[in-house]
Amino acid sequence: MQEEKWVLFDKLKENLILRNYSKETSKAYLVHIKKYFEFLNYFNEMPNFENAKKYILKKLEKNEPSSVHHTIFALEYFFKNILNQNIYIPKPKRNKTIPIILTPEEIKKMIKITSNIKHKLILKILYGCGLRVSEIINLKKENVNFEEKLIHINLAKGKKDRFVKVPESLTEELKAYIKLNPDKILFPSNRGGKLTKKSIGKIVENSAKKAEITKEVYPHLLRHSFATHLLENGTDLRIIQKLLGHSDIKTTQIYTQISQASIKNIKSPLDNL
Repeated sequence: MQEEKWVLFDKLKENLILRNYSKETSKAYLVHIKKYFEFLNYFNEMPNFENAKKYILKKLEKNEPSSVHHTIFALEYFFKNILNQNIYIPKPKRNKTIPIILTPEEIKKMIKITSNIKHKLILKILYGCGLRVSEIINLKKENVNFEEKLIHINLAKGKKDRFVKVPESLTEELKAYIKLNPDKILFPSNRGGKLTKKSIGKIVENSAKKAEITKEVYPHLLRHSFATHLLENGTDLRIIQKLLGHSDIKTTQIYTQISQASIKNIKSPLDNL
């Protein structure tokens, strides 16, 4: 029975490669299915709809609904494409939390207090261009076009290309850095090759700590802050969608909820007394 499950697991691997899914998505699906198989091993069972539901119910006891959504998508994909079974597991209602955004002053403080040139540039591009961590890791020098003032984000999430603008204030600093950097990769690891998500997370975390910011700061928060600040400065939501590389405008609309500009500008009736 164990062997049969791992034959199915290998078929899933092959299927994801043939369908040209991104490494990130493939890895996530495989991790979810592996954990499901480990759950089945405990009961000595093969995959079926009933134990898939039991697995989700068990996960809901410990995990946030949003993370369980990803597991459900992976299970539905596995059953449909490997077992030729269409299953439906209801998606748990998500908790409607809104990320706490960094203020421009906090971001400025983080950048100012970071002395390492490469780390400072990473912070500036994460915030100044609204990039995902995976996108900054994969950036190459050839992706930066100073004549057009654009950075080409090659095969980003969803296997899509897009362009973002090089911030004016960053141009000369980035040019100087590129001249000194012999690697093809824009931000190589000190050991050679690419930086990891963990190392980017540590760079952001350390800068926030030095800047004495008490909020929980992580790389994606700089992307959220980029989009929210653009919206508050009057940038059209469709333009923000394009810059972020969102397929659906609904994903971008979360920033209308995050932005507190409209609330801050309201004059309370108390002030008229």
